Amino acid sequence: MEADRTILHCDANNFYASVECAKNPALKGYPIAVCGDPEKRHGIILAKSTEAKKFGIITGEAIWQAKAKCKDLILVPPDYTAYVWYSNALFALYASYTDRVESFGLDECWLDVTGSRRLFGDGKTIADAIRQKSREQLGITVSVGVSHSKIFAKLGSDYKKPDATTEINRDNYKKIAWELPVGELMMVGRKTVVALEKMGIRTIGELAKTNIRLLSERFGIVGEKLYDYANGNDNEEVSQSEYKSIPESVGNGSTAARDMMNMTEVKTLIIALCELVATRLRKYSLRANGLHLTVKDNSMSHSGKQLKTLAPINSASELIHYAITLLKELWNEKTGLPIRAITVTAINLIGDNEGYQQNMFKETADKSELIEKSIDEIRSKYGYEVIKRGSLMLNTFVTDKIIDDMDFKPFKRN
Repeated sequence: MEADRTILHCDANNFYASVECAKNPALKGYPIAVCGDPEKRHGIILAKSTEAKKFGIITGEAIWQAKAKCKDLILVPPDYTAYVWYSNALFALYASYTDRVESFGLDECWLDVTGSRRLFGDGKTIADAIRQKSREQLGITVSVGVSHSKIFAKLGSDYKKPDATTEINRDNYKKIAWELPVGELMMVGRKTVVALEKMGIRTIGELAKTNIRLLSERFGIVGEKLYDYANGNDNEEVSQSEYKSIPESVGNGSTAARDMMNMTEVKTLIIALCELVATRLRKYSLRANGLHLTVKDNSMSHSGKQLKTLAPINSASELIHYAITLLKELWNEKTGLPIRAITVTAINLIGDNEGYQQNMFKETADKSELIEKSIDEIRSKYGYEVIKRGSLMLNTFVTDKIIDDMDFKPFKRN
């Protein structure tokens, strides 16, 4: 009989709040919340620490509600560029154990370590090693689920937090997974929970014991999937971290913590987004032959425009130049509505090793790339905060939501 796979699901605990504590260790042990500006449009809690959770503070509630629960709550503005940097650092840690790493948002990853067991030990040993390295090297705690399936591995990482390893195997899954509420299972949203409860199904175990024909009649192919998931019959593969084909685009988008009224504020967000896009291009040895900018104003109206670059690029300074050129064509701060969200997307990508026509300003471009690659190396060793653009330090408004929009699975939620 073929041995089971070993799948890990790693979930960075209270990720945004944990990054803030890693950046500023003086915050550790205190109730903190990452939030928008209380005086502006989105004065809500975006993330909270374990200590803040003890006061009943929840994500999405108004800041005044959270402060009423905990008067000593420390409010911290979000730093999404740092969150992406730490996310990439975690991804690199996972990739040191296996090439099969699949991201699920900024703070979660699946790993298939089946082929790594001979070198690093069994799944629990690998999970414990990852938790220790993340805690010691990055200051981030991670909960890890270990199982033969992606679904049960995710249940495991959710089962015990923070900084814990939970195994769900063929011997114990009925005691652990089957006792959980059915809403804990992936693909089971609120509406599905209501529908299942009407069928008398309240736990994963009850779902697993339900006749598959009944589930198929009620939910179609999704019902069959849910039956398999509840019984641990999930054979979906973990995707590889190295991409076999060049994606169509690499982009980052953000909704600001408040409406942006002037060019200075909008440029600040564009600079931050371009830095993220450039870092990802260099990470995967890609260059862009074009750039697309999308702007959403506070009436929820979208407008977009793209251009072709003079030469293939992957430096933030060049991306910023082109993005601001597009911005000036799309928006006028005197006549346009306030901007709520922006997306910067590098398009028409090629591999870094492909032949291409050089820019007439090649020397300047090469200097910029060299500087930014050096910054990449310094940040990888000492953390994102050691080097930061002055404009990003002076402007503290940031985002509600970060969107990575790339034509492959990592950083996409189904």
